[in-house]
Amino acid sequence: MAAKKKEISLQININNDEQWSEALALKGLLVVDVYQQWCGPCRAVVGLFRKIKNELGDELLHFATAEADGIEALEMYRGKCEPTFLFYAGGELVSVLRGPNAPLLQKTIQEELSNEKNVLEHGGARRAVKDEGLTEEEEVNDDTEDHPHDEDVTVPTDKSYTVAIIKPDVVAHGKADEIIMKIQDAGFVILAHEERTLTEAEAQDFYQHKAAEPYFQELVQFMSSGPSHVLVISKTEGCEDVIPAWREFIGPADVEEARREQPESLRAQYGSESLLNGLHGSSDRERASRELAFFFPNFSFSVWDSRPEEEPVERTLALVRPDAARENREEILSRIRQAGFRVAMQKELMLTEEQVRLFYSTHVEEEYFNSLMENMTSGLVLALALVKEGAVEHWRNILGPKDPIKAKNEQPDSLRAQFSVENSSINQLHGSSSSEEAEKEISFFFPPEDTLAVIKPDTQHKEEILEEIQAQGFTISQLKDTILSREMAEEFYKEHREKPFFSQLVDYMCRGPCTMLVLTKENAVQEWRAAMGPTDPDQARLTAPESLRARFAKDVLENAVHGSSNTEHADQKIKFIFGDIGEIIPDTASPPLETEESFAELKNLQSSRSPSFGDLRNETEPDTTDGAEEMNLEMTESHAASTDQTEALETPESSQPDTGESPSL
Repeated sequence: MAAKKKEISLQININNDEQWSEALALKGLLVVDVYQQWCGPCRAVVGLFRKIKNELGDELLHFATAEADGIEALEMYRGKCEPTFLFYAGGELVSVLRGPNAPLLQKTIQEELSNEKNVLEHGGARRAVKDEGLTEEEEVNDDTEDHPHDEDVTVPTDKSYTVAIIKPDVVAHGKADEIIMKIQDAGFVILAHEERTLTEAEAQDFYQHKAAEPYFQELVQFMSSGPSHVLVISKTEGCEDVIPAWREFIGPADVEEARREQPESLRAQYGSESLLNGLHGSSDRERASRELAFFFPNFSFSVWDSRPEEEPVERTLALVRPDAARENREEILSRIRQAGFRVAMQKELMLTEEQVRLFYSTHVEEEYFNSLMENMTSGLVLALALVKEGAVEHWRNILGPKDPIKAKNEQPDSLRAQFSVENSSINQLHGSSSSEEAEKEISFFFPPEDTLAVIKPDTQHKEEILEEIQAQGFTISQLKDTILSREMAEEFYKEHREKPFFSQLVDYMCRGPCTMLVLTKENAVQEWRAAMGPTDPDQARLTAPESLRARFAKDVLENAVHGSSNTEHADQKIKFIFGDIGEIIPDTASPPLETEESFAELKNLQSSRSPSFGDLRNETEPDTTDGAEEMNLEMTESHAASTDQTEALETPESSQPDTGESPSL
């Protein structure tokens, strides 16, 4: 693909001692990303390096990747997965950075390049350094003492984080960028950032813990009144917990108190009254985790450490029942990751009695069913689709016996033993009994859904995008090329009619044919959003370098693809573009395109379902336009789906889920 060719030309690939010697002989500054063969180079910074190279256009600046396994000089870096960047000039090491910290990387590159130019032009002296991080490690191995070094900068997977929200009133006054600069200047690292407008339903879900407060409805209306900026924030310095640091930085929730006690805090500077206090911060680690899952369900701290599965894997369903989900959620998730599972899909939901009866349909007549019903409807249930080789058997092994007493006596280290509830015969964790049951149960909690995908005008990589859609397991249920009339585009984005970018947006969307698709898959909305990546392609290249927008987007406006923000918006947009799908394609129509079908079949399907280009140019709005609901611009797309989406869950009658009861089932 074109994107990969660019990456190859940007960075020199170094795999042996001879290539290493040749690279060190290059004139200028050499920035080396050291990596392990099993881990691969840090792809999160490729976009940053390309941007720096394009902006500077300096022939003295070189980028390289070096596989430590095959280079003798890098022996000390073997076995380490933390991204490490070595800066060489004149064959000497002049600087070292650890972790993909974009601002610090850019600053160091500019400084060291300037220093090397001074050496070459004016005969200045180079300042060679030693990698103190390696020296520390040797001392730790010898003395078993910890000597932290101030120059090490990293955000490891276990680093604390918080969700921050710049609220609608501040965004409306144009202060968001100013606040973001202050956040970064204060030493906070922004791991993810998205502008989005909450629906009332989403605001109610997010603030459900405040539902009993008298100001709840006013809060919901305020938070859904306009776009907010949602950020995931961490710290790079020391080992401090970012949550209290962030809450101290934004100040007390009461604006008047903030102005009296902490006049330099963000709320003191930007807040106006109690609800309109400018910013939000997670109250504790548990709340931060819930808020992260709400806004960024596919977010990963280890973007640079992820790699394709080399062997076939299977899925299993894990349920964390309400008591454990409330008290031990984070510890259980940590144990799951330590056991080598990947959480492919995750949601928290309040089950209705009808849903419990459906899921446990074969156990309704059992004497323990009332207790099970009471337990399963007593609070939020955490549902997880876990992925791992041999996932079903391995998960059941670490769960332990169904009977909590037996689990404590026979397998005290098992999850059911460690997270049992006193005086309860029902264990707190569920696991599928077989691969077949796992698929049925996963479909119950994560049923197939539709989402609208759009390949925008002037996108030059349409075929590659369609191939990627197939490769990621989506079923293309509908596909057509269409040119939006100006009236249709204005209706589609009508809530942004008063925005300064509205005319530019409409002009762009009417410029040429768009490819409209209905994609079907489990968790389709979130899966497609993850495949697209962040709205801003610069952010996408840093945090999701394999995403479609990272590879194919030009800028925030011409960002290649669009996707619905949640299932409600997906339904509205599909109806807006395609009308009633059941009426468009009769029963005799060809079936949805499956993943394994060839790309040639996909193009045949496209041509057979699409009117001619000339016909499309004269096409007017469909009949469904008058009844179409308001749609959100993808610049404000959301990552969260309301728990209301789970109310229509269904499961096959043959499913026999693990009830958690002590009787053998």
